[in-house]
This record gives sequence, structure tokens and C-alpha cells, in this order.
Amino acid sequence: MRLKTILFVALAMVLLISACQKESNTVKVLMKTSMGDIELELDKSLAPVTVDNFIGLAMGTKEYLDPATNQQTLGNFYDGLIFHRVIKDFMIQGGCPLGTGTGDPGYRFEDECFTQGERLEGEIDSEEKALQVWSQMIIPYLQNTEEPDEQIIQVYEGVQQLQSGEPIMEHDVAFYEVLTGMGPIYIQGELKATVDYATIAMANSGPNTNGSQFFIVTNRDGAPWLNGRHTVFGRVTKGMDVVHAIEDVAKGPNDRPLEEVKMISVRVIR
Repeated sequence: MRLKTILFVALAMVLLISACQKESNTVKVLMKTSMGDIELELDKSLAPVTVDNFIGLAMGTKEYLDPATNQQTLGNFYDGLIFHRVIKDFMIQGGCPLGTGTGDPGYRFEDECFTQGERLEGEIDSEEKALQVWSQMIIPYLQNTEEPDEQIIQVYEGVQQLQSGEPIMEHDVAFYEVLTGMGPIYIQGELKATVDYATIAMANSGPNTNGSQFFIVTNRDGAPWLNGRHTVFGRVTKGMDVVHAIEDVAKGPNDRPLEEVKMISVRVIR
């Protein structure tokens, strides 16, 4: 009887710890808009840097570049910003300080779409090791992968550029310098999350150009063509009716609402 009690208590503690860890990975955010409230659950286990960035900007704890003064400042970044791009059966997009889709907070950060994959090289400390990595890992990888990791492509293109299109020669110092200059090289791991209905993801202008702009998906089939290209960092838990109301507003050129739809405030509520 005593053993059963001990085991029960131990199991309860494990479940409690697990629940606390899970809870600590999620952050509830209330986005008040001029058309109603949207509640978000952000997931740090998917994108810790992205979630911290969003929360820091929203809560006024992360510095950003004020486009009006061109000075670093603190404040509730999202308050008063508009949804500048709205596309029916696709998404609503906001978070641009200029309201045009071209603004950012004065910095950019990397995507968090994939888990960290296999590290290609331990430490390339010789031309022989570099050539081995090239011939035994990078070339086969490029030949057998439909969508190669962009960092690997950069290595390949950097080498080709230095060689003026000529094939890599044995013991080539230029190749060694390019490869070591890239730092640790990883093949991308598994996709962390897909761009599904009601998810919130970072808008960008290409790989690793995240700043403050985000979009919420309104297509019930999601947007699978964006998988791996945009960091998913949470989802809408309440207020999709408001999101759909925003996507239905009248629009002008560049899918911009004719009447401004504003974020009144964006705050962490748990």
C-alpha cells in the first residue's frame, strides 16, 4: 500500500512538472483591434526568439527604431499600427510601423522554421578535411535533395564565384577559406510547424529577414506553399470571427483596407 502511494505521488509530480513546463512554453496574448478582440497563444517551443521578440515589442521591453525620429526607443510597438494587407481566403497582415509593408523595427533576425539538423563538419582544420566534406557530403547532398538548405547553396555558390565557374581543384585554398568562413554548417532538420488555418507567422522579404510584421492565416486549408519559409509562432485561440471580419473589409490597391483597421493594444494576459 505504501509503495502504491509513493508511486502515485511520484507520477503526480511528474505530470505536474510536465504540465508546468508545457504551460511555461505558451504565452497568452490579447490583441484588441478596432473590429474586436483576438486572443493568441504563442508557443516558445516552436520559436523562442520569435515569441520573445513579439512580446518584447508588444510590452515595450524591447528597443526598436522609431521611424519618425530615427532614434532607438521603447514603447508598446504594435499599439496603433494597422493591418495594411488583407487578402480574402488567405491572410491578414500587420505590424509594419510605416503602414506600407516596407517597415521594420530597425533590425532583422533569423527564421525558426526547422529543428537543427545534422552538423556537416566537425572542425575543418585542413584543406584535406574541407575537400572531404565537399566530395563526400555537400556534393551528394546537393545531388539528392530537391530543396537544398540555403546555407549549403551559399557555400557552393561562393566557391564557384571565387573559382570563376571553374571546377573545384584538389587542395584549393579558396574553397577552404569559404567553407571555414561560413562557420558550423548544418543541414536543416525537421519542419517545426506548418502554416495552417488560424496560425500566426512572421512575414518576411526572404530568408532570415524577420522583424515585426506578422500574418494570421484565414484559409481553412492553410498555406502549405509557405511551409519552411515563414516562422510559425502561435495560433488564434479566440476571435477568428474578428479575423474573418477583417479579411472581408473593402480593399483598395495592394490589398490595403479602404478604412483603417487598427491594433488598439497587444498585451500578454498570461
